Amino acid sequence: MKVAVVILNWNGKGFLEKFLPSLFNSLPSYAELIVADNASTDGSKEAVHNEKIQWIQLDKNYGFTGGYNRAFEKLDGYKYYVLINSDIEITEGWLETLTDFMEKHPEASACQPKILSYANKDHFEYAGAAGGFIDRWGFPLCRGRILSCIEEDKGQYDSPIQCFWASGACMVVRSDVWHRLGGLDEEFFAHMEEIDFCWRASLAGGQIWCVPQSKVYHVGGGTLPNNSPRKLYLNYRNNLLMLWKNLPAKHKNGKIFLRKCIDGLSAVCYIFQGRFSYFKSVIKAHRDYRKLKAKVTASSANLLPYGVLPYSIIKKFFTGHKKFSQLQK
Repeated sequence: MKVAVVILNWNGKGFLEKFLPSLFNSLPSYAELIVADNASTDGSKEAVHNEKIQWIQLDKNYGFTGGYNRAFEKLDGYKYYVLINSDIEITEGWLETLTDFMEKHPEASACQPKILSYANKDHFEYAGAAGGFIDRWGFPLCRGRILSCIEEDKGQYDSPIQCFWASGACMVVRSDVWHRLGGLDEEFFAHMEEIDFCWRASLAGGQIWCVPQSKVYHVGGGTLPNNSPRKLYLNYRNNLLMLWKNLPAKHKNGKIFLRKCIDGLSAVCYIFQGRFSYFKSVIKAHRDYRKLKAKVTASSANLLPYGVLPYSIIKKFFTGHKKFSQLQK
């Protein structure tokens, strides 16, 4: 068994200097560490002084999607690929736990560890927490994080669970599944691309899991801050694009129309809050979605995969259900 652990870097010199040595030293003998660089200009390569770490230099910034696709095109003979952000602090045995799970569960196409906050280590981290789901209208949520509410980790989600999506911040995926699905959809560039990938993997017959016996700590917002209008734009645009690609035809038009209405209401709220750049991001996201949907291939699936929750997470949230454990109540 060979495992490629790949960091996709873009101007992340500080994170590489801080986290890469411990990541490299943690790896079992069957794993190799590789840095794929999206044409950084901050001296990232010079910061990595280790001949045992392979460096893949890309000629421009292809985003999260294109960067990983090009990196994995250059690799051969690996059973598993690991996508891991440069701003991740690992813990002992993190990788062995994930690969052991994948070996014992051939039905699993991908899995993630429990992802905790680097800044607040007894709390979950926004991007992935303890396994991702989506609600009936396509809004993502996690065990441990619903909208803006992030839970303290008290061991309440320590059981492995089949979920809808695994976080691209730290995800193990079978290389044959990756190549069979064509990797990440480059129209996304960044954000929600891993949810789209996991959706496609589920439609192809695979399962997605969270294995919380493995845990890592994520800084988050290393490339785009959480309050960035650019990040907001990508999330709104890509969420619609993901729904257009993957929803069954019988659900597509109705659900996407309602999502557009909900997005429109949020845009109006941004105006009243004085966040005019956020309002512009929503409008631009909808405009660009209309252009992009002609470029992607829609699924022919007739069913929704496992992990789509049958209710509105927004309604649940504003009626007091702010923890994953409360959602069934």
